[in-house]
Amino acid sequence: MKPIDKVKLQEQLTNYFTDDVYVHLETTNGAYASHFNDKVMTVGAFIRNGKVQIKQGKITGDRPYRVGLEMNDGWIYAEGLTDWEIDEEGRLLMAGHDFDGRLAIALQLSHTPFA
Repeated sequence: MKPIDKVKLQEQLTNYFTDDVYVHLETTNGAYASHFNDKVMTVGAFIRNGKVQIKQGKITGDRPYRVGLEMNDGWIYAEGLTDWEIDEEGRLLMAGHDFDGRLAIALQLSHTPFA
């Protein structure tokens, strides 16, 4: 993955507008938090292969970034994104890594279901 370039990522987001799109979104502080401090609550969210139609989307902020994707009946929102890439299957992968390089958030878009 490479650091987010807002202009290039915005261009890639438009490839997912109006089509059926599969979304993978996960957040976690997982064992990172409770392993080092048992008073910190472990939180996380996970959705894989949610099928949506994205009307529009935008990247905002200054490292880390936010991506908002408007659907017909609501929004998908991811905050804390730092890196991105187009993988060998043409999927748009975005991630947020903490200062130690650990994954904190992932937002991925694909025209085909994730395995």
